[in-house]
Amino acid sequence: MDVQIKRGLLEVCVLAALKSGDSYGYQIIKDIEPYISISESTLYPILRRLEEANHLTVYSVAHNGRLRKYYKITDAGRFRLKSFSSEWNEIMNIYRFITGEVEEIDQK
Repeated sequence: MDVQIKRGLLEVCVLAALKSGDSYGYQIIKDIEPYISISESTLYPILRRLEEANHLTVYSVAHNGRLRKYYKITDAGRFRLKSFSSEWNEIMNIYRFITGEVEEIDQK
C-alpha cells in the first residue's frame, strides 16, 4: 500500500479506536491490527501528530507501579472522523474510476 495513503488511514484508525473510550498504546495496536498492521514505532509518532493537531489528549495513570499513558479523542478528533467519512465517498469514486467500475464521463 502506498505509504502516504496508509499513513492517513492509520491516523483515522487510531481516532476510530479511541472513539468508544480512552486507551493506551498497546491496546490501540491490538484494536487496529485486525484491519491494518501497525507497529509501536509507527503508532507513537502518529499519536504525537494527533496530539499536536489537538485531535487527542494524553494523560497518565498508575498501573502496576508504573505510569501508563492514556489517549482520549477530542471534539476536533471526532470532527476529523466525521470528515473522513464524508471524504470516503470521494475516495470510492476515485477507486471505481481507477478500476473501471464506472463509465467514463465524456469530456466535451
